[in-house]
Amino acid sequence: MPGNQIAMGFSLGVVIFLFGTPAWTADKTKDDETLRNSASVFQAMVQGSNVPRDLLARANCIIVLPGVKKGGFLVGGTGGRGAMSCRTGKDFKGKWSTPAMYTIGGASFGLQAGGSSSDFVLLVMTQKGVDAVLQGKTKFGTDATVAAGPTGATASAASDLLTYGRTSGLFAGVSLGGAILSEDKDANQRLYDKLVTATEIVVQNSVQPTSGGRQFLSELAASKSLASAR
Repeated sequence: MPGNQIAMGFSLGVVIFLFGTPAWTADKTKDDETLRNSASVFQAMVQGSNVPRDLLARANCIIVLPGVKKGGFLVGGTGGRGAMSCRTGKDFKGKWSTPAMYTIGGASFGLQAGGSSSDFVLLVMTQKGVDAVLQGKTKFGTDATVAAGPTGATASAASDLLTYGRTSGLFAGVSLGGAILSEDKDANQRLYDKLVTATEIVVQNSVQPTSGGRQFLSELAASKSLASAR
C-alpha cells in the first residue's frame, strides 16, 4: 500500500477513535458531567474576559462546547459535545432555559499534523441563527453565518453566531467554519428520561434541568451582564 494511503488510513482511524468513543461510552452520568464541564468552561472564559460582556447580554442563545478535539495527519477532524440554553419568552427576554445537548463535528483535508483540545463559547445573536440551530443540524457558513467573535468595547455582532475559544496543542488557531452542529437526541433522551427535541427543551420548557443543568444555568445567571436588562 502506498505510503500516503497508509497515512490516510491511520488518520481516519485516529479520527474515528477520537470522535466515535464518546458515543460508545455515553450514559446519563457522563451527559450530566458534560453539563458541569460546560458550566466550568463558561465561568472561566467569562471571568477571563475572553467573551465581551455586552455581547453576552445581547445573545439569544449560548452554546458551550468543552474539550472539542481536533487532530490528524493529512486528514483533520473536529468533534465534541456540549450544552445550549436560550432565553425564554417573547423576543428572548426571559430567563435561561433548561439546556439541550448538542454535538459538533467536521472534517478537513490538508497538510496538518498534531492535535488540540479547545473549549468554545458560541453566541447565537440572531433569530436566523436560533432557527438554524433548532432545525436539528446546522452547517456553519451555509445554514447560518459564523465568525470569530470580536472583542473590545466597540464589539458588534455582524454574524448569526459568534465563536470564542481557548486552545492548547499543536494547531495554531482553531476555526469552526464548515463544522456541523447537531442536536444530540440520544443524550437529551437519556438526560430527561423521554424522547424530547431541542425545541421542546429550550423553547417550550417541557423538562426540568438535571443537577448538572442547574449548575450550567447558575453560571449563565451569575454574570451581571447576563442578568442586566436588555
